[in-house]
Amino acid sequence: MRTLIRNGTVVNAGGALAADVLVDGETIAAVTAPGVFTEADRIIEADGKYVLPGGIDAHTHMEMPFGGTFSADTFETGTTAAAWGGTTTIIDFAVQAKGTSLLSTLDKWHEKADGNCAVDYGFHMIVSDVNDQSLKEMESCIAAGVNSFKMFMAYPGVFYATDGEILRAMNKATETGSMIMMHAENGIAIDELVAQAIASGRTDPVEHGLTRPPELEGEATSRAIQLAKVTGAPLYIVHLSARQALEAVAQARDTGQNVFAETCPQYLYLSIEDLAKPDFEGAKYVASPPLRTKDHQADLWRGLRTNDLSVVSTDHCPFCFKDQKQLGRGDFSKIPNGMPGVEHRMDLLHQGVVAGELTLARWVEVASATPARMFGLYGRKGVIAPGADADVVVYDPALRQTLSADTHHMNVDYSAYEGLSITGGVSTVLSRGSVVIADGQFHGKAGHGKFLARDLSQYLV
Repeated sequence: MRTLIRNGTVVNAGGALAADVLVDGETIAAVTAPGVFTEADRIIEADGKYVLPGGIDAHTHMEMPFGGTFSADTFETGTTAAAWGGTTTIIDFAVQAKGTSLLSTLDKWHEKADGNCAVDYGFHMIVSDVNDQSLKEMESCIAAGVNSFKMFMAYPGVFYATDGEILRAMNKATETGSMIMMHAENGIAIDELVAQAIASGRTDPVEHGLTRPPELEGEATSRAIQLAKVTGAPLYIVHLSARQALEAVAQARDTGQNVFAETCPQYLYLSIEDLAKPDFEGAKYVASPPLRTKDHQADLWRGLRTNDLSVVSTDHCPFCFKDQKQLGRGDFSKIPNGMPGVEHRMDLLHQGVVAGELTLARWVEVASATPARMFGLYGRKGVIAPGADADVVVYDPALRQTLSADTHHMNVDYSAYEGLSITGGVSTVLSRGSVVIADGQFHGKAGHGKFLARDLSQYLV
């Protein structure tokens, strides 16, 4: 089928222009001046709208085990919600449990995702058990198209890796050209602060933020950067929330080190004041790193403009308030860590355009083009250009909407942005040439999404 998207403004990371987009089957066949093509099997009118490459959320957790429960979105519900928000690719995390192999973990996550996704997907690998076998298996994962490996300086006893273990994994990354992703918080010190808070009777959700201070994110980020410098490994800091961590990343980048970082919409819009909401409402906002004081937000927006922050992902890891977040009532350390967001990332970033924080091109860059380059997908994903997959979002910048759990499509019983009025919204979404969202309806299906075997990071070639 040939689809013509006409009279829109095509926005890529390099800028915007008036153009028509011709889709042939699953790929983009041409980007032309308006009116060059006049006939197609399907015509989509984009007058007054932006035509964007589909969003790429490089950090999601569907069906993730945590604290005796699982995140509430399945791969089917989570990728369907992603499509509603203009995200046409997710990269999720396969989670190695202690004592298991990386390859068996990858097989488990393929079983969860394969045949169930509404949009395309890839995997990162969480390495929680560093030993000779897992280091060797990193090579097999790379051959299978999974070439980014997440490690944790937090969560002792679960995911935590010592500096020595991190050093060994980084050496393997240097050897193979793969990417180390780091959750950078000083988990040893945090656990002591948590124990002190509980012992003194401070158990409300806000304590989650107070016991994970920004200084300990900054310290861990600095330490990870130094370990990467010693080994020569590339480093990607996930879900950066604090100016102290951003300063460490900016300094490393200024010296030419291969250090990259992402932030998330929750750190741009929400704050520790949300964690402090009464009647246990603050539990809805428990995630790690925690929400910071509002003064960090301006630093993060500036970091996005200056490219010290390269990517905006969601860390989408939803737990229902009623049955899951309640597990931590009376003990904040037992609240499942995570927030929903995969559906709203593109819209919340467009609010940054509306507010003058980002240009149109930078919006597309941090939401689509850079994650594609960072994780070996660019050319196929992340760009409106001939030969690319026809992952196309027709976006209406004048649409008004109010975010709410009553209208979102994520499988969770609350919205972190309940009642927030925003400007802009998805009009039509194509995933590899198939219309999955149009006229306020979902037209996709589970199983349409394909697994993406990724190349090495295109920033390191």
